[in-house]
Amino acid sequence: MRILLCNDDGYFAPGIELLARALSEIAEITVVAPERDRSGASNSLTLDRPLSLKRAANGFYHVNGTPTDCVHLAVTGMLEGLPDMVVSGINIGANMGDDTIYSGTVAAATEGFLLGVPSLAISLCSKEGAHFATAARVARELVELLQKQALSEPVLLNVNVPDVPWGQLRGTVVTRLGKRHKAEPVVRTLSPRNETVFWIGAAGEAQDAGEGTDFHAVQNHQVSVTPLQIDLTHNAQLPLMREWLAR
Repeated sequence: MRILLCNDDGYFAPGIELLARALSEIAEITVVAPERDRSGASNSLTLDRPLSLKRAANGFYHVNGTPTDCVHLAVTGMLEGLPDMVVSGINIGANMGDDTIYSGTVAAATEGFLLGVPSLAISLCSKEGAHFATAARVARELVELLQKQALSEPVLLNVNVPDVPWGQLRGTVVTRLGKRHKAEPVVRTLSPRNETVFWIGAAGEAQDAGEGTDFHAVQNHQVSVTPLQIDLTHNAQLPLMREWLAR
């Protein structure tokens, strides 16, 4: 089995190193990740300059671009054939609810999915990163399950793992994306040169976090597995739009 690994925290991040170590026991691993932290890059492609591909001392490849660039470059120009799977992570911090729109971790998996490869995004739900080993073990078990029992449809899975020891997990559940309140306002401040600069505000608190959502699962120490799709069409509004335009 051949697995392409990526992330949005950079090729030097501890999460991707531990993920590579865990999955190398069951598959041939190629790591192609951004040369620096590209959190929040979403599904952006770099079109205004060429990309460079370099190999680090540990064998990981890094690209001077986004997570989407990394997967696109690897699948369409670097690897001799399609990988059997793309796994993105292990991200430090959750990618739940509205976060998935902005997430570079999810974007890397999405690019794999768009290129015809089963893909998983794995996130550890805290900023401390105390239990990467738990997320790595979850990732390995899901990869093994997909290997043994392939789904009948193309799959893009967003996986969020509570930052707890393995023994404290309370199972794995299939969830839908929850929803956050709107983000906090930008933070205005002064640079050392007395220039006005702005920091993007913090994400909003969970709004739709009831049972069945990814927020609820993680809060209850369950691994959240959310199947994602790419079709953005608001099908329920199609009749409304036709009626509106006909007036």
